[in-house]
Amino acid sequence: MALAIRLTKTGKKGERKYRIAVKETRSRRDGKAVEIIGYHEKGKNGKTEINKERYQYWLSVGARPSETVEKIITK
Repeated sequence: MALAIRLTKTGKKGERKYRIAVKETRSRRDGKAVEIIGYHEKGKNGKTEINKERYQYWLSVGARPSETVEKIITK
C-alpha cells in the first residue's frame, strides 16, 4: 500500500479550503483518507495548521508528500 500526503478539497463552491490528508496514492482526491493531519485555507487571510508530529511519523513510515504539500510545509 503506497501512501501519499496530499490535499482534499472541502467547503462550499468557490471557497478555497483544503484538508491535508494521508491517503492511498490510487484513491480519489476527495475519497476516504487514512488520517487527516491538518488544514489549509488559501487567500489573504489564509491559515494553515498541521500536526507536525503526525506528519513526521507518516514520512518515517514511507508516505510521500505532494509538491503542493511540501511548499505549504516549508513556508
